[in-house]
Amino acid sequence: MRTHGFTSAGAFLSAFLLFAPDLSSAFYLPGVAPTSYRAGDKVPLQVNHLTPSQSARDAQVRSVFSFDYYHQAFHFCKPDGGPKYISESLGSILFGDRIQTSPFELHMARNETCKAACGEQVFETRDAKFVNRRIWQDYDINWLIDGLPAGQLQLDPNSNTQFYSPGFALGRVDDEQPILHNHYDILIDYHEAGRDQYRVVGILVVPSSLRDSRSLGEGKAECGDQSAPLILSEKEETKVTYTYSVYWRPSATSFATRWDKYLHVYDPKIHWFSLINSAVIVVFLIGMVSTILLRSLRKDIARYNRLDQLGLDDFGGGGDEDSVQEDSGWKLVHGDVFRPPKNPLLLSVLLGNGAQLFMMTGFTIAFALLGFLSPSNRGSLGTVMILLYTLFGFIGGHVSARVYKAFHGDAWKQNFAYTPIAIPGLVFAVFFLLNLFVWARGSSGAVPFTTMLVVVAIWFLISVPLSVAGSWLGFRAAAPTAPVRTNQIPRQIPPARGYLRPLPSMLLVGVLPFGAIFVELYFVLNSIWFSRVYYMFGFLFLCYGLMICTAACVTVLIVYFLLCAENYHWQWRSFCTAGASAAYVFAYCLLYWVRALRFGSWTAGVLYLGYSALISGLFFVLSGTIGFFASWLFVTKIYSSIKID
Repeated sequence: MRTHGFTSAGAFLSAFLLFAPDLSSAFYLPGVAPTSYRAGDKVPLQVNHLTPSQSARDAQVRSVFSFDYYHQAFHFCKPDGGPKYISESLGSILFGDRIQTSPFELHMARNETCKAACGEQVFETRDAKFVNRRIWQDYDINWLIDGLPAGQLQLDPNSNTQFYSPGFALGRVDDEQPILHNHYDILIDYHEAGRDQYRVVGILVVPSSLRDSRSLGEGKAECGDQSAPLILSEKEETKVTYTYSVYWRPSATSFATRWDKYLHVYDPKIHWFSLINSAVIVVFLIGMVSTILLRSLRKDIARYNRLDQLGLDDFGGGGDEDSVQEDSGWKLVHGDVFRPPKNPLLLSVLLGNGAQLFMMTGFTIAFALLGFLSPSNRGSLGTVMILLYTLFGFIGGHVSARVYKAFHGDAWKQNFAYTPIAIPGLVFAVFFLLNLFVWARGSSGAVPFTTMLVVVAIWFLISVPLSVAGSWLGFRAAAPTAPVRTNQIPRQIPPARGYLRPLPSMLLVGVLPFGAIFVELYFVLNSIWFSRVYYMFGFLFLCYGLMICTAACVTVLIVYFLLCAENYHWQWRSFCTAGASAAYVFAYCLLYWVRALRFGSWTAGVLYLGYSALISGLFFVLSGTIGFFASWLFVTKIYSSIKID
């Protein structure tokens, strides 16, 4: 899932052209239209980076760093004139792809056996140690043919079904000895779409180790016996010959369904169980909140309004003084509930960025759910996320300004500047720092400096002006009016007890939104660290909706209890209480590290912790924003329903 390469300006516009019609391929989205070959036509094989994979020995991943295919230590064969980069999207670059040309020659429907990729390669002892360590860490080689990844055949033990897993092993470990694969049997499935019109619909690579293979020149080779594997010596030079064979197999699989064999679901019952469990929790919470709103609040509002009426009658001389009772419960704090919170500028900036994240996440998942972000259009997910976040800078600025105006803030210049710069700047700084660790390890996952400049240019030339424009319109608009007046002297707040204290309430409320997403979070982490394709956006869309409902309901519930306890500091409490789910997300990332990852270097641990903290921090802003606006709507609604003298 990590991608690298050089990109053109057209890549930035690809997301806007998703709906553009194409007369030659009216039923296919741009970037995934089929390519038809005639018999004997050359079919290009492109190479990508090498990535760590799940070990067959203990089902763990031992590294987070990817390496360029043409890293000098691997001594892979290069095409004549040197490899050339294939233009990629911005998302592919940021996620680490380095797609390049290769020396492998494939011709449609033409079987060829034992061909030499190049002449003999010599491994020095230093290179042998490097490659042997990558074999120990179970690195995979990644190839692409017609946009499809070359994979290996896997068997799901739960359902006993076979599927293609992208990538194939660099080598294997036998009797504690690393063995390099230097021969590749390339099995290509093709579908006949018409007369002499063939399309690639599947690629399998079966690697093997042949110590005695020899190159005969002009692409010919003599392959050795599999009983004599190739072992790279760490004490002396080792000569290696890379060979391959190509076998074409007719298939009934159509082009439209060729990705089905790659997109395998491990035990789909887990997804449905998680979804049903989360739905039950949401229904329960909505039932509780509805009970409060329809019963408790209705009684409270009726009682408060009745007491106000009795008070007016007594003032006119027609009633008994004993009939007038003092206010109680959440009505007591009506004169302070809309008092601006502490640090209103910071809260408004966080809420603006949270609204921006909320819109970007929702639209990205919706586009993916509708099928616009095909896995064959590499990097489209990352590109669309960046473009949507950039365009929704207007929403972020507008929301921040409106909230800040409701808080009666007066530092407008700071609000205009901090909203598009503070949170994105912090994220970029962390990303840049972590990228230095990747670059220091010589990993292909390091984002080039020129790409960093492109991201900064998009940020300052598009996102910042849109945010400032949104802030200006929010500043010019009328401030949201509170349904009750605010007293000049703040009311004293009684000390909180039990679960209403900040930390217990955050821990109690934060676990419920996390419970709606934790199963899907596991599969998202798998796709990131195990280099798997994530495509279950239907489940993700439903989990996202359940998380929103859960965060809103539990935050409203805790704010109601807080107001009944005469505590009117609900603004920061609602934001931090809903945002506390991020602590559980980070804790789950630590648990995932213990169970699924085993790093051999401290830099890998720093990288994992850094990205986990970054994801958790953004989730804190997102979920906190949901909780705040749900609480704001709730508080406005209930206080506009009572009569205040």
